[in-house]
Amino acid sequence: MLKINEVFYSIQGESSWVGHPTVFVRTTGCNLRCTYCDTKYSYYEGDFRETEQLMNQIRQHKTRYVCITGGEPLLQKAILPFMDQLVSQNYLVSLETSGSKSIESVNPNVKVILDVKTPDSGAAESFLFSNLKHINPLTEFKFVICSEKDFEWSEEFCRQHELFGKFTILYSPSYGEVSERWLAERILAKNSIARMQIQLHKKIWSPDARGV
Repeated sequence: MLKINEVFYSIQGESSWVGHPTVFVRTTGCNLRCTYCDTKYSYYEGDFRETEQLMNQIRQHKTRYVCITGGEPLLQKAILPFMDQLVSQNYLVSLETSGSKSIESVNPNVKVILDVKTPDSGAAESFLFSNLKHINPLTEFKFVICSEKDFEWSEEFCRQHELFGKFTILYSPSYGEVSERWLAERILAKNSIARMQIQLHKKIWSPDARGV
């Protein structure tokens, strides 16, 4: 039994799996309150669902990609066997987590996206450094950049923990805080090897997007 905020089918807008049709399972509840959070409705809203009910919803769509997101999915222990079940049925599963909860028991075949919180998020002290013992080649690190300070902090974090060249490092401009061009220019000027990403889903579904 899991408390679920919503289940929906859309285009994956982030990570190295960007662009793939994906079923998103958003859990209810979060232990952080990031300044830029765009899913505050997931803090409390939701209802309890059996895992088989969720599986039936997922099977309605002809995709192998499933993204577990939140909130913070790892607040609910039942998410671990649910991800195991998805993997056993040959789904390609990604987990979006802040890294503030242990990933030790996450199925190694799940692509863990560690959304490391930067200073301007207001939650920079939340990262559980023991999680670095449990990362694998599938793991990706995401940093939402709100300012020059966030950019430099993220670069130092990756250097300090020797992440560059070993893992996919994703920098995202904080929506409404810094522009995509500004972040692109910072990456180039600093010779960073981080991969810039934008929230593709916001481009597709925004009211002013062509064809919507």
